[in-house]
Amino acid sequence: MNMLMEGAVLLGCAVVAVPLFQRLGLGSILGYLAIGVLLGPSLIGFISEPGEVLHFAEFGVVMLLFMIGLELEPKRLWDMRLKLAGLGSAQMLLCGALLTPVGLWLGLELPAAVLLGLILALSSTAFALQVLSENQQLATPHGQSTFAILLFQDLAVIPLLALMPLFADNFDASTGTNWIGIAKGIGMIAAVIIVGRLVVPRLLKMVARSEIHEIFTAAALFVVISTALLMEWVGLSMALGAFLAGVLLADTVYRHELEANIEPFKGLLLGLFFMAVGMSVDVSLVMERPLTVLALTLALMFGKVIVITLVGRVARLKMAEALPLAAVLSQGGEFDFVLLTAGMAAGIFDQTLTSLVISAVTLSMAATPFLYRYARHLGATSEAKRPYDEDFGEETPQVVIAGFGRFGQISARMLKSQGINFTALDPNITQVEFVRQFGSRIFYADASRAELLRAAGAEQARIMLVAVDDAETSTGIVRMVRHQFPHLKLFVRARNRHHAWELMELGVEHVIRDTYASSLEMGGELLVAMGYPSARAAEVARAFREMDDNMLKQNYEHRHDQKALVNSEQAAMVELKRLFQNNQD
Repeated sequence: MNMLMEGAVLLGCAVVAVPLFQRLGLGSILGYLAIGVLLGPSLIGFISEPGEVLHFAEFGVVMLLFMIGLELEPKRLWDMRLKLAGLGSAQMLLCGALLTPVGLWLGLELPAAVLLGLILALSSTAFALQVLSENQQLATPHGQSTFAILLFQDLAVIPLLALMPLFADNFDASTGTNWIGIAKGIGMIAAVIIVGRLVVPRLLKMVARSEIHEIFTAAALFVVISTALLMEWVGLSMALGAFLAGVLLADTVYRHELEANIEPFKGLLLGLFFMAVGMSVDVSLVMERPLTVLALTLALMFGKVIVITLVGRVARLKMAEALPLAAVLSQGGEFDFVLLTAGMAAGIFDQTLTSLVISAVTLSMAATPFLYRYARHLGATSEAKRPYDEDFGEETPQVVIAGFGRFGQISARMLKSQGINFTALDPNITQVEFVRQFGSRIFYADASRAELLRAAGAEQARIMLVAVDDAETSTGIVRMVRHQFPHLKLFVRARNRHHAWELMELGVEHVIRDTYASSLEMGGELLVAMGYPSARAAEVARAFREMDDNMLKQNYEHRHDQKALVNSEQAAMVELKRLFQNNQD
C-alpha cells in the first residue's frame, strides 16, 4: 500500500474520531491514540510497520518543543520563578521517587527504575490545560499552579532526553566516559546559540523583506529541522535543538509569525505521532495481562494524587484547590511516549514493558476528566461544610453589596474612603477570607436568598449594589429584591447591552455596563496618542457617552428587532459625526 493511501486513511479517521472524542470529553490525544490502536498491527493491521510512521512523526514532538521554546520569555519565567522552581521541582522529584518502585516491580535495575519514575512523574500539558480550559478553571489558584508545574515538566524533558545515554549505560563507569562525544555536544550547543542569536534573525529579516509568505514558512521549517538534525548528528536529542532554537527566537520580532507558520505542521505531525504510539500498543499483551495494566494505572494516578495534594497543601493551597490540582495532573503525559520510545531505542526498556506502560498512561488520560470532576466536587463539599454566615452584627449598613469581586471592591473602597458603611456578601469562601484580611466588612452569604439579605440589614439599608459576575444570577437577585425589598434603590452591574435591557425590564434605573467606563477612558487615551489635545479627547468621550446612553434607552424599544438596532446604530454614528463637524466649523 502506498504512502498516499495510508495518509488519506489516517487523515479521514482523524477527522471523524478526534471531534467525537472531544465531544465525549476525552480530548483529542485519546482520539489519535484510539485511531492508532485500531489501525495498528494488533487489530486491523492497516499499518504493519508503525516504527516507520513513528520515526517520521517524531518531528511533531520536535516542533512542539520549538513552540514551547518560543513561549519562554525571560520576564514570564522570572515572574513565575517561585512556583516554577518550588512547586515544579517538588512535584517532579517526589513523584519520581514514589514511582521508582514501579520500575523495580517490573524487573528494572535501579538506574532504569529511577528513569521510569521520573518519566511517569510527567503529566500531559495539552491534556491538563484542555481540561482546565473546558471547565473555565485556568485563572483559579489551582489552574495557575498547574501551569507552573507543567512548564517545569516541559523544561525537565530536555535534560531527561539529553541524559538518556547515561541511563542506557546503567551508569557503568568501566565503559569510560566519551569525552569526545561530550565535547562535540557542548560545542554544537554553543554553535546553535551563536548562530541562533546572530545569524538566524538576519536570515529571517532578509526572507521577510521578500514578502513571500510561503518562503517565510519554508525558512521557519528549515530553522527547526536543520537545528534538530544537527543535534542528532552529534548524538543529542533533536527536541533539544528545536527547544534551543525556540528560546533564542522568543524575544525577536518574528516570534508570532514563526508560531503561526509552524502551528499547522506541529498539530498534524503531533497527531500523527500519537497515532503511531497507539499503533505500537500490543493489544494482545494488554489482554493477557489486564491486572498488570490496571495496577500500573492505579499506582500512577493515585501515587501522583497523594504527592501533588501534599505539595499543594505545603504551598498553602486550600484543600478545595489542592485536590483539583492533583487530579488534573494525575495522568501520564505525551512526553512519556517520547521518552519511553527513546528509552526503548537506547536499550533501557524492552518492548513488553514499553507497551504495558503506554497502555497505563493511555488509561490514566481517559480517567482524568472524571477524576477531575470528582475532585472538584469533593473540594466544593469540603468548602460547603461551613454554613452561610447568619450573624452580621448590630451595625446597620447604608449600602448592601452583592458580589465582592474586582467590580464590587472598587465601589466599596470609594464608599469606605467617605466613611459610608456597607455590608458585602459573597458566596465564595476563599474570596471572603482573603478580603477580610484587609478589614472589609464582608460575609459568606448567598445574596439570592431573601432571609440572608434580611439578616444582613437590607430592610434598613438605602441602596443595594448588585455586582455579581454571572448575568443570570444577577437578574435573579434583582427580581427577588424588587419583590422583597422594594424600598432599596438598585445599582446593578450589567454584563452587556442585552443584560442591561433585561434589568431595565425589571425597573432598574441605575445600570452600569461592565468595563464601559474603562473602555471610554481607553478610547480617550488612544485619541491623545493620535495627536488630539486632551481637552478635545475628553469632549469626544463625553459626547460619545451621552450619545450611547441615549441610544441604550432608545433601542430598548427595538431590543428584539435586529434590523432596527442596526439602523439605529448607524443613524447615531452619522449624527455624532455631524455634531463634531458642526463644532469644528
